[in-house]
Parts: sequence; C-alpha cells; structure tokens
Amino acid sequence: MQINFLDKLSDNTDHHIFVLKAKRGNIGDIAKEYTFEKIVNQAAEQIGFQVKNEAHFDILGSTQRQNSIISVIGIDDKNEIDTLEFEKIGGIAAKIANNKSSHIVILADFCQTAYDVACIASGVILGHYRFDQFKSQTNSQQEKRELTSVTLISPFATQAEEIFNTVLNPLASGTLLARDLVNLPPNVLDPKSFANKAKDLEKLGLKVEILGEKELLKKGLSCMYAVGQGSEKESFLAIMHWQGAPESQENPLGFVGKGITFDTGGISLKPAAAMDGMKGDMAGAAAVTGLMQTLALRKAKVNAIGVIALAENMPSGKAQRPDDIVKTYAGKTVEILNTDAEGRLVLADAIAYTIDCYKPQFIIELSTLTGAMLVALGQEYAGFFSNNDSLASQLEIAGRKVGDKVWRLPIDKAYDKLIDSKIADMKNIGGRFAGSITAAQFLFRFVKETSFVHIDIAGTAIDSPKNPLNSSWSSGFGVRLLDQFIRDNYEQ
Repeated sequence: MQINFLDKLSDNTDHHIFVLKAKRGNIGDIAKEYTFEKIVNQAAEQIGFQVKNEAHFDILGSTQRQNSIISVIGIDDKNEIDTLEFEKIGGIAAKIANNKSSHIVILADFCQTAYDVACIASGVILGHYRFDQFKSQTNSQQEKRELTSVTLISPFATQAEEIFNTVLNPLASGTLLARDLVNLPPNVLDPKSFANKAKDLEKLGLKVEILGEKELLKKGLSCMYAVGQGSEKESFLAIMHWQGAPESQENPLGFVGKGITFDTGGISLKPAAAMDGMKGDMAGAAAVTGLMQTLALRKAKVNAIGVIALAENMPSGKAQRPDDIVKTYAGKTVEILNTDAEGRLVLADAIAYTIDCYKPQFIIELSTLTGAMLVALGQEYAGFFSNNDSLASQLEIAGRKVGDKVWRLPIDKAYDKLIDSKIADMKNIGGRFAGSITAAQFLFRFVKETSFVHIDIAGTAIDSPKNPLNSSWSSGFGVRLLDQFIRDNYEQ
C-alpha cells in the first residue's frame, strides 16, 4: 500500500475521511477551508451521532467529484488522546474503506504532533491486514475495491513521513510478518520452512545461524530433540543476530521464542476440538522473528539476538513417551509425565544455550505455553513472570503504549516444589493447580543468574479479540511490545 503525506488538501479522490472530536466539535481548520465542516456537522446532528471512540458514519458529499463519500470518525477527546488512539483511527479508516475505495484521504490536521500523524498511517497498515492468500478468486471478490493508497493531510506532513518511513512502517512490517507466520497452515510452515524464513532475513543485514538435529544432538540440546523426534519433520534452532551498535561493549539483548509449528500433544494426544488452531503454537517464535526484522528495517542502534526453537510435536513409534526421562542442555534431567507439555522442554534448551553461548544482558522469552493463562487472564492481557523488577516495569509501560498489555504473575519457591520429581531433577508438569506458574517455574530453573522474563501469550497471540488494528486470527502480539521496550530503554 502506498502511504502519502501532504500539507495541503489538493487531491481529488472520491473518499475523504475526517475526525470529529467531542470536545472541540469540529473537524479541523483544513476541513473548514474545504467547506466540509457544515456538511459533516449537519449530518451528525440529523442522525443523532454520538461522538465516541471507534464510532463512525458515512454520508454522500459534493467535493470535486459527484457522489463522493465522506466518512466521519468520532473520538472522545475529553482526556488526552494517546498514540494508540491515533493508530486506532487509522485502523478504523482502513476498515471503512475496505471494499469501497482504492484511495482515501485522511484529514489529520487535528493531530498535535508529527508522531500522531505517523501513528494514523501505521494504524492504516495494521488495520488493513487480511490473510487471504489461500482463497481462490471468485467473481464477487474480483468486484471488490482494494485499498491501494492513502494520503494524510497535515501541517506536519514532512516530519510525519520521516517518522513513518524510519520507525513505524518497519514496525508494522514486522508485526504483519508475525501475523503471516502464525496464520500459515502447518503443511506450508514446518520447522524447516520457518528456519528458511529466518535465514531470509540475512538480506536485511542480520546474521542467521541454523542448527539442525545433528547439531542439536552434538551440542547437547537433547530435550529439544526429544520433542520433535516423533515427527518426520526435522527440528531446528535458528539464531538471528542484529548488530546495530557495533561499537558497543555491552552484551546483546536476548529474545527467545517457542516455535512448535504444530502441536498434536504427542503421545498425550489432544482431543480433536483442542487440536484445531495448534498451527499457532509457534506464535512466540513468530514474534521474535518479526521483532528481528523490525530492528533490521529501522536500523535500530542496538545489538540483539533472537533465538527460535522450531519443532513439530507428533505421535509415532519414535515419539517420546510419558515416563521417559530426558537430559537437557544444562545437564538437568526431566521426567516426562505429559508429552503435551512440550513447549517448556524446547525452551529450557534454547534458554540455557543462549545464556551459555551469547551471554545476553537479559532474556525475554515469549510462548503460547499454557491454556491455564487463558483461564487466569482471558484474552486481554498476556501474563508474565520475571526475576527483575526493572525489566518488569519497563515491559508494562511499553505494553500500555502499544496495546500489547501484560500483567505480572508471581514466582515462588512454594510453587517450585510442585515440579520436583522423585526419580529425576524435575518433572514437566506440576499438577492441576497454578499451571501457568509451574510452567514458568520450570523455565526459571534454566536461567542461572540472568535477568529473565517469561511472557505467556496463549490468550493474546492467536484467536485474539478483534479491534481496529487487527481483525485477523493472529494478532502478531509481542512485536510492538518488544520494539517499544527497546526504543524506550536500550537504543543508543
């Protein structure tokens, strides 16, 4: 999609989008000059339009073309409008234009800063996303008008274009990559093809290492190997390096993602109803991959490493069994009581390997780890656990800014004892209660003294609630959270 920024309304498009603010009751100075204000206000009064966030209506106007469309979006500006609300305006605009217009003009002269204008443009990109590459073209689909270009009108046009091109468009691109990866079916995206997509990022300046099963066994990542041994698909560990601050003497920032490209549960087979959607069990790896692409595209002045553990959990004569005992990269042994608790196994090896080989300042790990997280927090917040209060606070602040909201949950020795095993160092499940916490306690056994955050995105990354910035089954949760976290705290 083409995004244009202009400081004057000179376009003759047949679809204009305005924002009606509750407090001011107008649609901006440029709109007054273009004689739209009277039309819009009269229409709003006649239909009894209530100005509030995400509400909108359409009217026929008379601009430079007959029968043009004027769409009006209402925002409640009783309180200060934050950047997320500006993005939502863009998302609403994209949805309004869907199947109606190929080119829209958004009057953004009500924005107070260039960043606000750029956020509207970013919201258009995010809100316009659709995953339809596997749909055949029917006659009705061919008749639909695809939105191909958007023009934003603002006195801050030049500055907004710079912000959009250098920061927000790369971020939107990384978010859409994560959505695409999660939406892809498992017969298209298996561990090898996922690893290849990570390798493709070398075109952007990343350095990418790929470890196959022979390397995993040679290096001692036996626990990760065990998860994928029942599948015909080979398992891989992909390590993506971004060196945006080559002169820095600080250790890199570390990010790890769970990448189970399909999770049947293994020998502990899931019921059919619970297996639908398990192509999304790699959403953590998708978020890390989307983040690494974002850092490269916007040439972030930071050094970071993204590690994704890629495997397929299948039942077969070669699959691991309940009662097996496996050895981890860290040398600790795990009694397998349920092969459907496989995510923590691949992550244990990936986390320990990352710490041992790359000595990151911290590790932030993302995974669709437990259904218990859905029970605890539903789909509005991702639950997270940390041994570092500063990191926890930074993530919470970043999450509120971009709408990837996170809520901290406890870790405690009282929970840790629930995963003690009588015949191994630990077992891979902790019983009926506190399932998300015992899963986190399992991971914390492998972080040594490293500052660590585990984010369980089971409720927010897949089949998440629809909003103006996303109507897809996959949300791309985590990319925007981590990029904002880095921009706020670690850019040089």
